[in-house]
Formats: sequence, structure tokens, C-alpha cells
Amino acid sequence: MRFSPVAVSSCLLLFAILPAFAQRAPEVKRIEQGNRISENVPEIPAELIDRLNRYQNTRAASVAGWTRDGCLLISTRFAETAQAHRVCQPLGMREQLTFYPEPIAGLTPAPPKAWRDGFIFAKDKGGDEYSQLYWFDAPTRSTTLLTDGKRTQNAGVVINRDGTRIAYTSTARNGTDRDVWVRDTQAGTSKPLVTAGGSWSAMDFSPDGTRLLVMKYISANESQPGEVDLATGKLELFPVDGGKASFGGFRYSADGKSVYFVSDEPFKGVPSEFKTLRFHDPARNVLLQLSGERPWDVDSFTLSDDGKHLAYVTNEDGIDKLHVLALPAHTPVTLPAIPIGLISGINFSADGKRLAFALNGATSPSDAFVVDLASATLTRWTQSEVGGLDTSAFVTPTLVRFPTFDEVDGKPRTIPAFLYMPAKKPASGKVPVIISIHGGPEGQSQPGFNPSIQFMVKELGVAVLLPNVRGSSGYGKTFLTLDNAEKREDSVKDIGALLDWIATQPGLDASRVGVTGGSYGGYMVLASLMHYSDRIRAGVDVVGISHFGTFLTNTENYRRDLRRVEYGDERDPAMQAVFERISPLNHAGRITSPLFVAQGRNDPRVPYTEAEQIVKAVRGNGQPVWFLMFNDEGHGFRKKTNSDYFGAASMRFWEEHLLGGENK
Repeated sequence: MRFSPVAVSSCLLLFAILPAFAQRAPEVKRIEQGNRISENVPEIPAELIDRLNRYQNTRAASVAGWTRDGCLLISTRFAETAQAHRVCQPLGMREQLTFYPEPIAGLTPAPPKAWRDGFIFAKDKGGDEYSQLYWFDAPTRSTTLLTDGKRTQNAGVVINRDGTRIAYTSTARNGTDRDVWVRDTQAGTSKPLVTAGGSWSAMDFSPDGTRLLVMKYISANESQPGEVDLATGKLELFPVDGGKASFGGFRYSADGKSVYFVSDEPFKGVPSEFKTLRFHDPARNVLLQLSGERPWDVDSFTLSDDGKHLAYVTNEDGIDKLHVLALPAHTPVTLPAIPIGLISGINFSADGKRLAFALNGATSPSDAFVVDLASATLTRWTQSEVGGLDTSAFVTPTLVRFPTFDEVDGKPRTIPAFLYMPAKKPASGKVPVIISIHGGPEGQSQPGFNPSIQFMVKELGVAVLLPNVRGSSGYGKTFLTLDNAEKREDSVKDIGALLDWIATQPGLDASRVGVTGGSYGGYMVLASLMHYSDRIRAGVDVVGISHFGTFLTNTENYRRDLRRVEYGDERDPAMQAVFERISPLNHAGRITSPLFVAQGRNDPRVPYTEAEQIVKAVRGNGQPVWFLMFNDEGHGFRKKTNSDYFGAASMRFWEEHLLGGENK
């Protein structure tokens, strides 16, 4: 990661004196340069910056859909931030369409028969996630603000077939609830449609434009779907088999009489652990399960505009599989061989003859591909740069499973993890290990392209482990709930079990283990250090939670109730007692390993105060904590300069505190 050396201005900061038994807080060397604040982060050697440079100059392309003229609308980065581009032929030139200092997201192209040609996108300020929606007009290349431009969150755009209405989620009514709003694109007016409280999303307009499928998200294990009559505003909730279930997308059939959806409801009275693709025709009383008996979740699906095809993606042990069905018979369509990886952004062309998607592999960044359904051929449309690196030397992970502390059906429960091993082994035969824990907690680590991991494996010579501890998605709804509320530390015990497993592996060095993670993964870093500092050399916490009580108090209003369902309600004395018991902030004295904390000042999810308080507490324990904060970032680092600097600093941290001076 590249950065310009700065003149160092140091000042000594003394934090409040902790109890008498605590050690004196170490001195702090603070540097402020532009939007970056760093404390105790040493100068990064030029040699390390040079080695990192090529890994950091990789790009990726995500697919948003097709433009009216048959081009692909994609998001990619050529400068500091991801912007909208289009590419009009296989491996053709990428034409940049938007030019903002802030990254854009949520690209939604207008349907082929819409009255105007263009797309909608979202943009916030400095990562604060108060995204506003904008219309990009294709003929004039002009941009129009669609939402109020205030401190409101607007996202989840759905456009009806003729483009006269858009539906989206907004907090504009009261700043807390996520309502469904509808905008008349010809009149230029917007109004709330669903104001029932909670977190609602628009799913799909009926083909005739008279109805709207909506869904209320309650938790990772519970959603409530329904339908709104747009003329009257009446909301009708759909019955849920079993009373409680998780749902994915909802789409109308081409005739508007049936729906396709993803759900883990019981099917014909049989409980379902996984979210399967289903078809429901209420008039004929027909209910079908289309994804078969695969014991895996359906992550996404889409329908062609002509109603002749449906595509869906299954997540099978962390690997994505693409499927296409011919409608209305729901017969499988033969597809070409598709490289192993992660599939996103599936979109049919206007004529329904081609299917575009982004494919991301362990050794290749995300790129756009197109399947021709008639010929069953696969064509690559973008080829993103990888800094001139030889990707054939990149490491593909292996899937491993390790036993943990509890049992299932009388046998030890096993936890899946992806293991990246360096090709070159040290003379000792054992390599240091970095455990990287995903956020969520309902997230999932998958073997996608990650240049930082490849750098650590190849350049630092460390093994990287990506565990999917209990509470991760992709392994069934029972597994998803195993860490809820008072069971929170059971996921931390999974890390303890992983440390035990590492000690049994002849190629891994159990005496040199580091742990890293972001968001909830940041909490897992702190909790792991709290319990296992004697077995973990160092940790990197990125935008992590240090105390669930203060986190829930200070997170943005529109997120608080949703997080209470997952983490527990801090207003409940019993749950508050659990938070006090498990929060790393209250046990900072047990964190005796070197710690690096990184944060975005504008983070609406995990407030920056979570980082500041754990830094202060651990320093009070006598530890020389590294601290880094960007004033123009939020929940993660989206600007290249910031991301590059953090990456370089983290590699410098691992060199010093995990490798013990090796590879400097």
C-alpha cells in the first residue's frame, strides 16, 4: 500500500488512570494527516510498500444489469472509488459514467420498456450510510437527486415494467423505521406506502403495475412477506407455514398470477433447515420446491422479462453453483462449465437469451461473464487487472473441518474453515497462522479473491484460516442461531477449539497465531484475546464491538431493534448482565497480546466510540496499542488511499508482532 511519508508531530496523551492494580498507560505517539489519525503506528518501510503495491492494484467488476442498448452496466474502480461503467462487448473498453469522490452503490438499470433510459444509483458521504438515490439519464448523461438529500437512509430500489414508478426503502418518515416509499417518476413526487413499523423492503411490482410484493425483515431467521394494493395502499400479509420462517427474494411470474420465492418454511409438512426456491400458484393451489433436495441455501434468483427462464444460485459449502430452469415447465437448462467461485449479479438480457453474472474465484478477482442459453457457451466480458501478478502462483484454499466443544447426535460438532497454505514451507516445517473471522455475525467466509490473503500467504509466508463459527449463514437455520443472545460466547469457544486443532497440525505453528476480523469479527478478535491471549500472539480489530451495551446504545436508530434481536436487548437486566460479563471492555486486563484497532469516524453501525474505549482500556493494561482512524470512512475502508494505508500498516503489525521480526 502506497502512502507519502509525513513529517511526524508527536504528542503525549495520558489516559485516565485505571484502578491501582493496572499498569501505567504507555505513552502515545499521535500523527494527524488529512483525514487520517494514527497512534503508535510506526513508519512503514519502503520495501514493504513496494511489495504490497501490485497486490493493492487489483480491480474487480460487479454486474448491475443490462443497458437498453445491450451493454453491461458494471461497477468498477479506476481511481479512488468504485463508479458506474458500461462495457458493450466481450473484453471491450469500460466506459466510465459517474465521477464522484465517494463510491456509488445499488446500481439499478431501468427496465427495457421503461419510458426513459438510464439507471438509479445510491451515494452517501464519507461512509455514513445515509445514502441518497440519484437518477442517471442515459441520453443526456445528467444526474437528478430523487430523495430528500437529508440525513436519511434510502436503498433497495425496484422499478416497475414501464418505469413510471420506483419503490425503495427509506427512513425519511421518522429516522428509525425503514418504510417502503413509492415515487412517481413522471410527476417527480414520492410518498410512503408501507409504514407499519420495522424494516421493510420492496420486492417486485406486478407486471400490470397494480401490486407490489414487500417483506419485513425481523431477524436472520424470520421475515414476513406480503403484498400491497397500490391503488388503495392496503397491505395483505401472507400466511407463513410453521408461523416463523426466513425468506429470500419474491418475484411475480410473467402473468402476475403466481410468485417465485425463497424460504425455509416447512415444505408439505416437512421441516426445512435450508432456504429453497419455491413456486406458488394460489389459484390452482400449486406449491413446488424447485431447488430439489439440495441441503444448501438458495442465495439469489432472477426471472427473464419474457418469462421463459429462471436462474438461481445455491451456496454449497461456501461454493456457488448456477442453475437455470426453462419456464413454465421448470425443466433444467444445460449450462457450460463455469469455473469454481462465487456468483453474484445474475441478470437476463432484455430478450432473455443471455444471462450475465459476476464470477469471483480464489485466484481471480470478480469479473463479468455471459452465458448464451441457446448454445450453452460462456463468454468473459471483463478481465480485471491483478497488478501484473502471476495468478497461477496464487493459493487456492482447502476446506477443512475441526471438532468443537459440543456434540450433534452423539458426535463432536465440526466447524468448517477455509485454509490457505503457503506453497513454500520454512526450514522448521511449520508456518505461522492468521485466523480471519467474518462479520455479521450471520455472514459467511467464502473462498473469494482476496489480495491481502494472497500477500500474507506468499510474501509473509503465513497460513490463513477462515472459520465459519456457529452463527454463520449457509449451514442451516439451527446453526445460524447457536450463538444468539446469552449463547454469544459459544462462538468464541469455537475459536478455542480451532486453536486446539492448529496445535495438532504438523504444518502449523501453534506458538505463532494471530487473529483478525471486522465488525462482529472485530468483537470476535477482542473476545478471543480476552480468553486466549496466552495462545494468540496478536490481534487486528477493524470496526469491532467492544461492549454490546454501549454498541446498542450508540448505534444508529434504524439499526438498533434489528441488532437487539440478534445480540439481545440491553434494556433487559438479565441480558445487560450477560453483556457486562462477556464484553471485552470490561476485561481489558486479560488482553495481554499486542492489539491493532482500526476504525472509520463516520461508522453508523459500530460507532467509533467502541474503538476509542477499548484502545484506552487496553492501554491502561500496559499494552502499546496501535490505533488508526479515518475521518472520511464509515464501516470499513472504501477509498483506495485509506485502504492501502491500513493494509500496509496491518502487514507491518504482523511482521513485528506475529513473525517476530522475520520478513522485514
